[in-house]
Amino acid sequence: MSDDPPCRRLAAPTNMWSIRDAKHLIQDLLKPCNRNSKQLLVVLSRSIASFGSIRRRRIFSAQSHRFFPALTCSVQQHHKAIGSTRRNEPSTMNKTLVTSGSDRLILLIKSAYWIALLLLAAMATASYILLQQVISAHQRDQEVIQVISAQKALSQRVIFLANAMSGATQRERPVLVIALRDSAGQFERNYDQLLNLTRTTPNDTKVDVANTPGNIFFGSPHHLDYFSVGLIANGKRFVSHYETELGLSPPGQGYLAGMEKANLDETIARATLEGYNALGEAVSAVNVQRMNNLLDLHRTLFFATLLLIVLVAIFIFRPMAELMRRKTRELVEARNSMAFIATHDGLTGLQNRSFLKDHFDTLVVSAEKRGQRLAVIQFDLDRFKQINDTLGHAAGDHVLAETARRINESSRASDICIRLGGDEFVVILNGIGSDEDIGNVVRRTLDHINKPISFQRGIIMPGASAGIAVFPEDGRSSAELLVHADLALYSTKKRGGGGYSFFSERLRRELEHRKQIENDLRVAIAEHNFEVYFQPQISMSSGDVTGIEALLRWNHPELGRILPGCFVSVAEQSGLMAAIGRIIVAQAVETAAVWHKDGIAFGRLAVNVSGAELREDDFNDFLFATLDHYGFPREKLSLEIVESVILDDEKTGIAAKLRNIRASGIHLELDDFGTGYASLTHISPSEIDRLKIDRRFVHNIDSRDENRKIVRAICDLANSLGLSIVAEGAETPAELRALASVGCDEVQGYSIAYPMTGSAAEEWLRSRTATNDVKRSVSNNG
Repeated sequence: MSDDPPCRRLAAPTNMWSIRDAKHLIQDLLKPCNRNSKQLLVVLSRSIASFGSIRRRRIFSAQSHRFFPALTCSVQQHHKAIGSTRRNEPSTMNKTLVTSGSDRLILLIKSAYWIALLLLAAMATASYILLQQVISAHQRDQEVIQVISAQKALSQRVIFLANAMSGATQRERPVLVIALRDSAGQFERNYDQLLNLTRTTPNDTKVDVANTPGNIFFGSPHHLDYFSVGLIANGKRFVSHYETELGLSPPGQGYLAGMEKANLDETIARATLEGYNALGEAVSAVNVQRMNNLLDLHRTLFFATLLLIVLVAIFIFRPMAELMRRKTRELVEARNSMAFIATHDGLTGLQNRSFLKDHFDTLVVSAEKRGQRLAVIQFDLDRFKQINDTLGHAAGDHVLAETARRINESSRASDICIRLGGDEFVVILNGIGSDEDIGNVVRRTLDHINKPISFQRGIIMPGASAGIAVFPEDGRSSAELLVHADLALYSTKKRGGGGYSFFSERLRRELEHRKQIENDLRVAIAEHNFEVYFQPQISMSSGDVTGIEALLRWNHPELGRILPGCFVSVAEQSGLMAAIGRIIVAQAVETAAVWHKDGIAFGRLAVNVSGAELREDDFNDFLFATLDHYGFPREKLSLEIVESVILDDEKTGIAAKLRNIRASGIHLELDDFGTGYASLTHISPSEIDRLKIDRRFVHNIDSRDENRKIVRAICDLANSLGLSIVAEGAETPAELRALASVGCDEVQGYSIAYPMTGSAAEEWLRSRTATNDVKRSVSNNG
């Protein structure tokens, strides 16, 4: 066993701050700086850099975002909203200057706020770290003092036990030897612990500084390390000597030197005790000095925090209060503007549907209390869609604005003029007299609306229709009056437009009938009370079946089989057409799939698809899933669409769906060709596979020369574009011959076959195929 125990020292952490470093940080934070935010940022960056490896720096940075003042952000957003709504300011340059100046002020306040927040965070972090270090050092010092106290007691105990050995009996000595060995061992362990806690080595002695732990351990006059090590070594020799003497050592081992080597006297005990007393005083003095430095530093931090709060109040909250005062005034103005916008139409300046919804019931109640009549007049432009599509949206907006102005000019000050949306307007006449008075007002307004409108050196001839409902005869609620006025307008449109109609009992009955039809349709959709009929299409030159169209029929439980013309308009207006269309598509594909698997020749299956169906987001998925479910080839299906669907494709995204459908192999046919006003601009071999001539041009084509010319032109156009063509509505042999003479080979109509059920159509197709096979066989044999 070595006589000299090793001296140990723990490495000091590299990420710990000293009080001197913290003082440097506070001095940097308190360096004089002016009000310029750039200099503040320089000081801040230099101070934050002093943090070194503080791990909580990111946490403070992240938390600072949550303390960002919501009021400043809200004021800036409201400022932008106000700037966007003021369209009639006299000078755009002035508005830009005001906005940029306000933005600079807000940016300055933000910067100052962030700087103050980060400075406060830096001070709080510094206080926390310093306090943690002081507490840790204080705890270490207390532990050192406890160990020192234990060492003083142990040193005296070792000397006491050594002196007691000489006067003890032979029987008492083994007990004293064990006690002495334990005390000497504990003294050695405590000494090693003390060296670790004080982190002292022989190189820590300082000539110019007295009573430092290094001087006390290794320097004059105490030489505590020398006396402590000597006390430990002599104690061990003393114990070994008596263990050998008493026969307590293992055989062959023991203490061989003389007793003079194990000298334990009062001199060593007194020197050791004095050394540990000096060490305790030195540690206590360091602890007191550290606490005094901490108090000074915290006092500095306290006054710095007070100064920072004063600066925040002067340079942040005072400008913010002024900004809030100015912005509050602007927000009040913006609120008034937004309140106006919420109840008025942005294009025409008339009150909007929201205003009508909020105030119409009040007007009805007021009229009822006064016992007055109230007229609701709904206007609609007859050719607005044509104007919008042919002349552009700018022309359409101009027509709407001019129409609104004319309606407003034709109305009294007590009347309320409202734009419902699109090309629909409503005028509410308060305190109106007889129906004749109402008619005079409507005629005057229509005459004013129908005057020519100048637009970009051109003239637009608008046209309008009106429907009238009167309180209390035609309804006693706002919703009822609006519905009845709309029905009256619809009645006017059915007569060709350009006039007005009063709501009547006949229209009421029609309304009730429409409601009943709608309710029955909902039941029919739920119970699938629809049936598909089929009408074939043939080639007159070969006699082959080139296609078969699926037609809708409704099996009403009371009225029997109903044709589409009796309920399709109601289904479209009530939003039920998409659901009905899916039922028909599924039934038609299912039947045609059976024919295809049985080898029955039917050409292609043609199914009518409405715009409501195509506007459904999942229509393509439904169509492809239905075909895959029944195993029906996509190239055997044709979708018939009307021109109005193509005209709306840019607004509804239908064009992309149709391209996707056609790319999958499904054919597209343009139904009722020739009845629209923009047909030629929307037919292309890359988008359409076949044109279907409307029955109005086929009817009496054999006797009406103009119909013959139109059909011939359509056939020539289709042939030149590489499109196939079919004519519908061929009812007589004369019409078939006329169609063949102008180059239309494929036909569909009563002259070929009436619409049939699925089973009847299958029988007809089998019979037709057999007949054609016989004709070909005879022709080949002949």
